[in-house]
Amino acid sequence: MIDSDLKGQRIILGIDPGSRIFGWGVLSCTPREVTYIAMGVLDLRKESDIFVKIRRIYMQVTDLIDTYHPDELAVEAPFYGKNIQSMLVLGRAQGAAISAAVNRDLPVFEYAPRKVKLSITGRGAASKEQVASILTNMLRIEVVPGSYDATDALAVAFCHSSGGVIVSKKKESRSDWSSFVKQNPSRIK
Repeated sequence: MIDSDLKGQRIILGIDPGSRIFGWGVLSCTPREVTYIAMGVLDLRKESDIFVKIRRIYMQVTDLIDTYHPDELAVEAPFYGKNIQSMLVLGRAQGAAISAAVNRDLPVFEYAPRKVKLSITGRGAASKEQVASILTNMLRIEVVPGSYDATDALAVAFCHSSGGVIVSKKKESRSDWSSFVKQNPSRIK
């Protein structure tokens, strides 16, 4: 018989791909709660050879899969800014992580950076600091790595755990006076 606390449990590995700093985060999810397991970074700044970086990313993700036994991998999509070359390098880092997951028959889900931020803060243009602050408060994380790449990866996992649904509540729009009265009976005298 399956323990009722484990019924519906999923382990999600979140990845914030980077060719300089590669972030990762792991969450446990049940239908009732999301629990922090671990997060960290792979620092690749001292390595100049892109192919060695790709190998290290692949090996790191493989090790994370072997350690935490995730059910799914959630990865942040490369963001196209002004430099197309940067996006291509990030795509290689993302591809190495995805290859490791696919090699272990792990389903892969991809989320745009804006959607990840929106699911955590309610704002798609939120800063890394805002995402980290809200996420660490929600998950009651006391010790945070010195890099926002780890909390960004955890945010990707959290976004996936909620199905990309916005967690923060926005004020309902009031299109007319009767809607306002219904929603605010104590303010009308």
